[in-house]
Formats: sequence, C-alpha cells, structure tokens
Amino acid sequence: MKKIFFLLIASLLFNACASSKKIAHVSKKPKTKVDRIIATALQYKGVNYKFGGTTRKGMDCSGLVYIAFGQENIQLPRISRNMAKKGRKISLKNAKKGDLVFFKISRRSNKINHVGLVTSIKNGVIYFIHATTSRGVIVSSLSEKYWKKNFVKATTILKK
Repeated sequence: MKKIFFLLIASLLFNACASSKKIAHVSKKPKTKVDRIIATALQYKGVNYKFGGTTRKGMDCSGLVYIAFGQENIQLPRISRNMAKKGRKISLKNAKKGDLVFFKISRRSNKINHVGLVTSIKNGVIYFIHATTSRGVIVSSLSEKYWKKNFVKATTILKK
C-alpha cells in the first residue's frame, strides 16, 4: 500500500512538473516570411564552418543563406557569387532585415565569395548572420573594420 501511495504521489509531482515545463517553453512562430528566414538562419548560430556544408554538422556562408531561404520555398543559387546576381541591388541606407550583403574576402580572387543575411539594424548599424572559417556561424556588424573594408554590395530578394 505504501508503494502504491508513493508511486501515485511521485506520478502527480512528475506530471505537474512536466506540464509546467511545456508551458514555460511555448514559443510563437515568427509571423512574417522575413522573420521566419532569419529565425531559420539563427538556428545554425554556433555551427562549425564546413566548405560546402548545409547541415548542423557544418555550414558555409552560402549554404546558410540557401537553407534559410529554401525553408520558405525561395530558391537561390548555392554559391555566393551567383546569389549576388539575384534580387535587386540596394544602397546600405535602404537595407532591411532579410536583405543580403556580399563581400570579397579572398586574396586570390577578385570575385564575390562571401554572403551574409541581414538580421537586424539597430541605431543605423547593420547586423548580419554568416559562416566564417574561424568561428563558424556568427552574427557580425557591418561597422566592423574588416567587413566594412571588404563589402561589395547589398541586394534585396524579398519584395517588400
């Protein structure tokens, strides 16, 4: 009888704790297409870099953008220099969340070879998510000297 009583109490406590955890972790799905694209990209934050990667095992910059837009059925080329040919070129002062920023970061090539996805703009500073060889998928600021120096152009893919 004591065992049954103990199991009943333990069961009630476990179920009460489990249900409160479910309530505490309820999150809303982003409402707009651009917010969903950014949310998908942010899910890969911290993933290590892998050339040609498109999974949690490894990701490269164009793979990150390709996957994020692909989740919303927007097909982009797989390579950053080809992505740069899509969409409409915009000035940085007109950049918004969901736009793409392109860079030339290779000493061996004079072609676009890096892409980032604008995640936010705060006090005029543009933040973008991308995959770096040294730190994996991170969010950086376009005001950082390195990115400012190597910036080539911004494009908008989504019609706003």
